[in-house]
Amino acid sequence: MKAYLFRGNILLREFPTDTLFDVNAIIAHVLFALLFNEVKYVTTLEGLQNIENALKGKANIAFAYVRAIGTPEHRAIMEAAFVYGTTYQFVLTTEIALLGSVGTEDVEYAHLYFFHCKPVVDWTQQCRRTVMEQPLTTLNIYRYIKSMEAPLLTEVAEDPQQVSTVHLQLGLPLVFIVSQEATYEADRRTAEWIAWRLLGKAGVLLLLRDSLEVDIPQQANVVFKREEGMPVEYLVLHDIDLVISHVENNMYTEEIREDEDDDIEGPDMDTLGIQDDEVAETVYRDRKRQLPLELTVELTEETFYGTVTASDSIVLFYAGWQAVSMAFLQSYIDLAIKLKGTSTMLLARVNCADWSDVCTKQNITEFPVVKMYKEGENPVSYAGMLGTEDLLKFIQLNRISCPVTITSVQEAEEYLCGELYKDLISYSSVSVLGLFSPTMTTAKEDFTEAGKYLKGCVITGIYSEGDVSILSNKYTATLPALLLARHKEDKVESIPLANTHAQDIIQIVTNSLLETFPEITVENLPTYLRLQKPLLILFSDGGINPQYKKAILTLIKKKHLDSLIPCWLNLKNTPVGRGILQAYFDALPPLPVLVVVNLHSGGQVFAFPSDQVITEQNLLLWLKKLEAGLESSITILPAQEWKPPLPAYNFLRMMDAAASQHSSKKGPECTKDTDVQEKDKEQHEDKSATRKEPTETLRIKHWNRSNVFKAEKSFRHDNKEL
Repeated sequence: MKAYLFRGNILLREFPTDTLFDVNAIIAHVLFALLFNEVKYVTTLEGLQNIENALKGKANIAFAYVRAIGTPEHRAIMEAAFVYGTTYQFVLTTEIALLGSVGTEDVEYAHLYFFHCKPVVDWTQQCRRTVMEQPLTTLNIYRYIKSMEAPLLTEVAEDPQQVSTVHLQLGLPLVFIVSQEATYEADRRTAEWIAWRLLGKAGVLLLLRDSLEVDIPQQANVVFKREEGMPVEYLVLHDIDLVISHVENNMYTEEIREDEDDDIEGPDMDTLGIQDDEVAETVYRDRKRQLPLELTVELTEETFYGTVTASDSIVLFYAGWQAVSMAFLQSYIDLAIKLKGTSTMLLARVNCADWSDVCTKQNITEFPVVKMYKEGENPVSYAGMLGTEDLLKFIQLNRISCPVTITSVQEAEEYLCGELYKDLISYSSVSVLGLFSPTMTTAKEDFTEAGKYLKGCVITGIYSEGDVSILSNKYTATLPALLLARHKEDKVESIPLANTHAQDIIQIVTNSLLETFPEITVENLPTYLRLQKPLLILFSDGGINPQYKKAILTLIKKKHLDSLIPCWLNLKNTPVGRGILQAYFDALPPLPVLVVVNLHSGGQVFAFPSDQVITEQNLLLWLKKLEAGLESSITILPAQEWKPPLPAYNFLRMMDAAASQHSSKKGPECTKDTDVQEKDKEQHEDKSATRKEPTETLRIKHWNRSNVFKAEKSFRHDNKEL
């Protein structure tokens, strides 16, 4: 069956009825046909560049990516094109590769970019691009385009409380950069830079302090106006990123509030979206986000065994009601997107909330769990970080069966220099080779056991031929021995393995994977914290000064820093470092700055003197003063527990209260005065028990299962440490 679109008696288009699956699809397809000239569809980067070059100096472009034709986002784009198609050139694509070339690899949801081509006069210059960060709805696109039409920067010399622009009418805040005559040029450049960063998010104005009749606090350099009629905020922000963060954080709060209002009504629901940890809160906030689950295979009790025995498979076992599972499911789908069309490994998932028997038989005792199934081998459990990149590394390194049996000296040399498995070097910067004489049966068995355990973490190989002495002599190794080939540093070091068991080998290899002077990130910080040593951290705003790096590496080589974990943190790669520094210092200090943080005993923070250059001699002298107790800490971190933002529910007390109310109704003459007083006291002390019943019921739906799971997981973790 087909549907036909006519204009008068002229047939414009015919549609297969399976493409008109709902109202959004019908409207999107009809407008797409009618606006053929207003909306250009492109499939290649060359096509997009041709349109961009043709419109430089003439008109701006609204470039949109949607996952498919006929989706709600496609309809919203077409409705916007219907209104603004004569003002802007709309360009549409559904090609993932094209979106990546524009500047993002996040293909899970639709994107809209505004190409500022009209101001471009140089044909070789690329049009500046601004991405819309809100969901693609008709209203959001309208607000976004209207904000693009507003002036980039406006100068004002009046009371900020009285200023009103189109941004406030669109529901966007205003940011005033306070300027004075002496610094006008620098302030204007700063304001323009901030305006480009906040384009589509807020209006930016340059406020001339010298021309004002209204008093502004002398220290204030930024004024923030959230909405019409609300008091303005006077702020002291000495960093552009802090200004951006302040605006985005306030926008984030408003979006969360609007999102909750769509689902829940009533004054008692204000805190329903607040969860007991950041993972749960993120999952709850993103509950409406649609994931392309079709990229993975959903397994059931009927299909599980047939699937994992028929092909090599990665299976995610998760629970649909549990926050960590749902957060990791997003990373798992990201992995499926990365591996699409490039891997023979089947990605599958089992929701243990629906198929508990399958999970029980696979010995799943916590969520989420990832297992790899290969023909003729026992399933291998993934034990790394719950992130896309670490899971990808696990899959790629499992392409080979470790430990690899090396059969010749030449093959061993190729293995050690990275040539044998050069396509895997990016996932394993260290290759491990065990050297054994043919008669060392027990030592080989221990190494083989360790290699199997480390499978997916590092590449391991074993060589035990009669000419093994050639390698042992070359690398000064006493058999049995371990050769560690560090490919980034292009060196091989040997470690003797006499009387070393499998667990010892695992520990040796695990420690060897740690860098001597690592860049600390959110992902790898837990690994280094497990070492229970103070951190020597060099904070920088970009790369490290080679002189500083050389001084620290020299001290490492001379074993002067064995009691510390020397590392560095790049604030550009890890912006949370700014907040860390502000916790150490009252204000953000000049960078670079070197500190010692004793997290595990006392919480003291010591700062290297800012008037000294970081040299080998100065650093060693300072560390000796620290060891002798001659340096004073700049702050002491409080030993505070991480507690939920809201009180936990005492379900037993709630049940007892309900039971006592029920019994009091049945026999009021038996109620004692002391019982009533105790009950009143409990209700007064526990405010959470006085909430209305509908709120309790809704909260229980969101919290009970995740809290029970975390309590069980914490209990298991404590048992392991004991």
